[in-house]
Amino acid sequence: MNSKTLIAGLLAGLTCFILGWLIYGMLLQNTMAGMEGTATGVMKSDEEMMGSIQFLIIGQLIIGLFLAYIFAKWANISTFNGGAKAGAIIGAFMAAGFDFTMLGTSNIMTLPGVIVDIIVMVVITGVAGGVAGWWLGRK
Repeated sequence: MNSKTLIAGLLAGLTCFILGWLIYGMLLQNTMAGMEGTATGVMKSDEEMMGSIQFLIIGQLIIGLFLAYIFAKWANISTFNGGAKAGAIIGAFMAAGFDFTMLGTSNIMTLPGVIVDIIVMVVITGVAGGVAGWWLGRK
């Protein structure tokens, strides 16, 4: 992975983290809390989350690097629009696959929560993909 792809991935990961915090952590905090499944003690408190935030950051950076790697190595995406479209599609498939698997195998999610999560992930990965595509297209 060259430095341009690495920087694109880091920027996309940072975008995922910031948008996730804004959308999940602020805008939809109460909405998502009402869409949890029947499993108790699944969500961490704010204090617990701050104690393990490094893992959240690592996860978001991995998503950003994943998008940048695909764009640079396989898809030759080098524009914000191309990255946004591809990022949204990748995010939709990733979120739907994961969320429906969790819905079918656990009590963590509900169907309305799955739908909301997929929509939010499309937005987040769409914008993050746009950032990665934009960076990769810079001269």
